[in-house]
Amino acid sequence: MNRPRIIVFAYSEPGYVCLNELIKAKANVVAVYTHQDDPDEEIWFHSVYDLAKQNNIPVFRPKKIDEETAQYIKQLKPELIFSFYYRRLIPNEIILMPRLGSYNLHGALLPKYRGQTCINWAVVNGEKCTGATLHLMTEKADEGDIVDQRGFEIAFTDTSIDVFKKVSVIAGQIVHDNLNSIEAGTVKLTPQDNSKATKFPRRRPKDGFLDFNKDAISLYNLIRGVTHPFPGAFAFVGDRKLFIWWAKPLDGKGDIGEIVSVKPLCVGTGNGLLQLEKLQWENGQELTASHFVEDLPVGTKFNI
Repeated sequence: MNRPRIIVFAYSEPGYVCLNELIKAKANVVAVYTHQDDPDEEIWFHSVYDLAKQNNIPVFRPKKIDEETAQYIKQLKPELIFSFYYRRLIPNEIILMPRLGSYNLHGALLPKYRGQTCINWAVVNGEKCTGATLHLMTEKADEGDIVDQRGFEIAFTDTSIDVFKKVSVIAGQIVHDNLNSIEAGTVKLTPQDNSKATKFPRRRPKDGFLDFNKDAISLYNLIRGVTHPFPGAFAFVGDRKLFIWWAKPLDGKGDIGEIVSVKPLCVGTGNGLLQLEKLQWENGQELTASHFVEDLPVGTKFNI
């Protein structure tokens, strides 16, 4: 095959969709690097590993990209590298190997929302739109020149998983439409405007704590930003941890952090009410709010 030798680093649904686009385009993918699934993670996406295997592409799942891995990649003589939602930092020595460059797919409209958990942050922050960006990889993550980026609306009811799926579709389109020019070395690059850059840190399970001093819409955004398949939003009643997997904001007033009604099950916030709809005591079963009337009677106070 005369087409450039491509190595792909990929994981999650955007990784699966983008690798599949390369396969459909009959690109010369000589190796795929992906991850072992985490047994503690809710796996909702298609398998990059299985896709590579089904298409007879050599696929590897190293725990880290060490010197041995780098030397093997060098022996493969890649002319082009793609990273599609690969979760580990790719060493600069690998990024610089291909003559046609190395490119990364990012789930936001760069330079906005640099960082690993950009999709969750966009939902948590109540953004009304986001998108996907294909950009040149550099030693500094998410700062390379842009190949292409496309946006879409985030609905008020979208969860992070909904946005992930939208990003995956857009990402596949971007790869499809730009592959020929990248392979030909004629792709046009646009520098990022660093003065407009924003960057957010990684999110941890502890970041799902619901502070009822905040307004109801902000709390709702946090819930939909970290609900399934992510670790979830939570609050405490005494020493009992309660996960709130779904809720909705309502107009109304009530003491902050206090249950003001049970039908519907509503709690007062810094501005408005939050109607709790799907809940789960830690180590318990996820149930609808009607099952928590006795556990959370009017006057129950959450820790704030």
